[in-house]
Amino acid sequence: MNDVLREKLKHLPEKPGCYLYRDRAGTIIYVGKAVNLRRRVQSYFRASTLRTAPPKLRSLIHHVQDLEYRIVRSEAEALLTESHLIKTYRPRFNILLRDDKRYLALRADPTRDFPRFTTCRIIREDGAHYFGPFPSATVVRVALDFVEKRFGLRKCNSLTPCPEDHTHCMADIIRFCTAPCLGRISEADYRKRFDEACAFLRGERPAITEELHRQMLKASEKEDFERAARLRDTWLALKELLREKARVRLQPTLPKPTAQEGLEELASYLQLPSPPHIIECFDISHLMGTHTVASMVTAVDGVPDKRRYRRFRIRTVTNNDPLAMAEVIQRHLSHLKDENAPLPDLILCDGAQLQVEATRTILKQFNLYDKIPVAGLNEHFEEIVLAEGRPNLILPRSSKALQILMRLRDEAHRFAITYNRTLRLRVLKESVLDEIPNIGPIRKKSLLKAFGSVRRLAAAEVETIAQHPGITPELAKIIKEALQARIIDHD
Repeated sequence: MNDVLREKLKHLPEKPGCYLYRDRAGTIIYVGKAVNLRRRVQSYFRASTLRTAPPKLRSLIHHVQDLEYRIVRSEAEALLTESHLIKTYRPRFNILLRDDKRYLALRADPTRDFPRFTTCRIIREDGAHYFGPFPSATVVRVALDFVEKRFGLRKCNSLTPCPEDHTHCMADIIRFCTAPCLGRISEADYRKRFDEACAFLRGERPAITEELHRQMLKASEKEDFERAARLRDTWLALKELLREKARVRLQPTLPKPTAQEGLEELASYLQLPSPPHIIECFDISHLMGTHTVASMVTAVDGVPDKRRYRRFRIRTVTNNDPLAMAEVIQRHLSHLKDENAPLPDLILCDGAQLQVEATRTILKQFNLYDKIPVAGLNEHFEEIVLAEGRPNLILPRSSKALQILMRLRDEAHRFAITYNRTLRLRVLKESVLDEIPNIGPIRKKSLLKAFGSVRRLAAAEVETIAQHPGITPELAKIIKEALQARIIDHD
């Protein structure tokens, strides 16, 4: 065990949170959670653990060269934070959560005529409303059952409910459904109920849970203990859900005083006139040269500011990271110039010398060559790559300056990969249209441009589809039937 690690073990807090182990190269190799960080993390490094632990655990301990931790408010938040970190960093020693198991969330698509709620385990940027994820699946299912009954929302999975859907359905009798399939409620009135349900799940209608509590007490006073017990279970589940309603938000990666120290250290290493107030970090992501995208994440005073995050689809090149970097820098600087927005104090590239030089070439075109310093961060050795022939910097792992750059680079990498994955999933969905006769590339592109997505096209009425240029009523019916057979809800 090295001195840095030994010192950190002495000062661990006795609070709930998550801990991250790094190896000699600075790579995160394991993420864990603990009710008591001090007790849990120190247990790894006892002599008895090294003697009796299974081979996998002993191997992990021998690889650990550094650690960091995130303090959270509760064990439930630690669960969600652990899951988020594992999905982000993919540590090789994490086995149990590497199977992509995710916690349940609630989803509703507001673009539908009569939207409904479903459970899902994947949260996408698809325009839907998401609530969660939550550690307890029971809590999610109780909440789903409650909002459906309380607000009269439908449970059936048809895209547009009609009388045919009611043939074998008794939800209007036993579940208080407002039966939009039979026209018992207008779309506008149903939409109001749906909006109220969303407001409740966001925690904006506390009177509803208070009303439920009063009903529980009244049932108990009347000695209707069975009903009181049901109301109690629902009330407790809803309280838990609303307490944990927000998707976990990780604390800033470094406390502000520590971040400021790191920025001052960084300014000294890079020979900057002052600590960089705004750092913009760029990363390129593609899969075998396809779906090339770029991300930009921004740190203000050393702390990531998600409001300034941007993502780009690369238009001019494929499978060439330096040229892709040049394109995204050119587009970003053009935007800053048009908006008369403030320039960054430092640009960080995920990559080596080629990415740094490509960035500086674009800066020269904007007459910013001497105004914005550029550095790269080489992932293999965590070397800071400098320009103008200056030798690369290799800082100690304990360096606060290096920690700021590594975390910003890791965040840019995560953001770029997420966007790349989103594009690939979208292409897979759009490929459904390729299987429909008489739908060629031009017609496919036109349909997607008009309707926005395959899912919205599937939700449209046959008559609406038929109004699109070049689509006959017969072809519209074929498209509708084909998509309804393939497009299913998230589960």
